[in-house]
Amino acid sequence: MIKTVLFNPDDGTTQFGGIEQIATWEQQPNSKIWLDIDAEESSIEEKLLLQFGIHRLAIQDATRLRHPPKIEAFDDYVFILLRGLDASTTGVEFGVIQLSLFVSDRFLITRHNKSSLSAAWLYAEVFKKPELMASAPAELALMIANRMVRRYVQILLELEPRLDALEDLMFENSDDGLLAELTGYKSRLRHLARIANYHLHIANELKRYELPYFHKKLKHEVIDFYEQIERSKSLAALYYEVATDLTDGYLALASHRLNSVMKVLTIITVIFVPLTFLAGIYGMNFENMPELGSKDGYFVVLGVMIVTAIVQLIFFRRRGWI
Repeated sequence: MIKTVLFNPDDGTTQFGGIEQIATWEQQPNSKIWLDIDAEESSIEEKLLLQFGIHRLAIQDATRLRHPPKIEAFDDYVFILLRGLDASTTGVEFGVIQLSLFVSDRFLITRHNKSSLSAAWLYAEVFKKPELMASAPAELALMIANRMVRRYVQILLELEPRLDALEDLMFENSDDGLLAELTGYKSRLRHLARIANYHLHIANELKRYELPYFHKKLKHEVIDFYEQIERSKSLAALYYEVATDLTDGYLALASHRLNSVMKVLTIITVIFVPLTFLAGIYGMNFENMPELGSKDGYFVVLGVMIVTAIVQLIFFRRRGWI
């Protein structure tokens, strides 16, 4: 799907449409356009991007299914490749999309291989407030980028109550399901931290104000973008440490429970070893065993077994083993 928003500063009008508005934009040197490409056929995408003068290598990077986030300045535009959350993401079980931004003084091009909530949000905002298109394309690009990064912060903050709940469940009724959940969180948090590192590099490049179109007048937007990325990175690192501590705590509790079980089994085994020894001796049925002729032999041996077990229990109790 291809959408365009055309702004004419001469009369202050904003028009919403499709691909047909590109010709009007080309005929009006003062106009600005936002072209949003959502999961279109690769041949159509390439043709459109070439029409705007986008380099083939930048098109290749933008249309790849997986490519590390990057920022690169060309002669007539700046190319920013971000990794956003897909539209179905509601928690830390997230999916990602490639979100490409081509920023010039006259155009903003957004390209995403799946639906982008950040681009859709800005489109809705511009529809409600058409005067937003009077802003520089770089400012609109930062609005999308900020919105995208805030989604990362949101899903990270929503994870904290679940980690607190897991800590309580771990002491109440731990099972292997909790360990599997914590391990999954650690993997995804590590992934989030890696994405934040990529985005932090982009934010640092923007903070230098050496790139065209991203001038110091946008410093507040750039700083906000940087701060949101820094926050997402610190939250991912913090919750990763929490998940690691909970995992270690779970393993320690599991080991403690196992040791308790093994202690009980060991005590039972130790108690029954001498009893089994006595039973083994008098179970051999030799004819010359003197005790076999005793009328009280059974009761004597049974009493010895009972006394032996009691003595051992008292000994274990005094040593604090039970």
